[in-house]
Amino acid sequence: MSKPLLKVEDLSISFEQYGRGLKKFISKPIQSLNIEIYRGEILAIVGASGSGKSLLAHAIMGILPSNAVVNGRIFYNDEILDSKRIKKYRGNKIAFVPQSVNYLDPSMKVKNQVKIGLEGNKQEKKIIQEEIFEKFGLKKSDGERYPYQLSGGMLRRVLFATSIGKNTELIIADEPTPGIHQSVLDIVLKQLRDFADKGMGVMLITHDIGSAIKIADRISVFKDGNTVETSPSSYFIGNGEKLQEEYSRKLWCSLPQNHFLEVESDGIDS
Repeated sequence: MSKPLLKVEDLSISFEQYGRGLKKFISKPIQSLNIEIYRGEILAIVGASGSGKSLLAHAIMGILPSNAVVNGRIFYNDEILDSKRIKKYRGNKIAFVPQSVNYLDPSMKVKNQVKIGLEGNKQEKKIIQEEIFEKFGLKKSDGERYPYQLSGGMLRRVLFATSIGKNTELIIADEPTPGIHQSVLDIVLKQLRDFADKGMGVMLITHDIGSAIKIADRISVFKDGNTVETSPSSYFIGNGEKLQEEYSRKLWCSLPQNHFLEVESDGIDS
């Protein structure tokens, strides 16, 4: 079997904080996370709010707050992903797609936002920007518009276009699907699947298990900062009888189309 593109081993994250009377205490929202992502696959990360999904993404991208204490190991292409490599790969080999189109600058034309971070002179950047537009199904005229002038589906494409470059190998998509129309959702899911089919690794962080099973190869279930299990998406069927852990079955059965069973959570922010 090929080596994983990304491997997370026993990752824990804690924060030094101060309470009343400036009394110092330690909170540890991430206890022990373990995942592997391979080229050409989508790994969906699911779990209730507070399970640690977004903190994992922030740790990989090196954007945790300064009071974070990180233990465990993160490998990228079989090398330790230290701070030096994170800075080298972030926005290049590793792309982060934020959850909201509000990350786009409302006062800047779309084409100029896509050019940010591109290498080369003015003409070279223009050529690359046009190639990116073609790749994401955007018209030349779309580049002359501002974000508020585009539909939800087009905005999602622009968000991908501003985040993913020609050298991207790993995509981390943080909650890209909540609150969007079904037609836009289908566009986003297809785009992520297309990336994986072209050989990229995709980490899809989501609360939407129903959407995840449509495109993911495997699904990792998180609970209270721990990896509960990682199973093929095909195991999320029926009453979850193929799933290994009781919590995974409860999470699956809590969906509206299943039995609305309550899933316990300790309420830590994700």
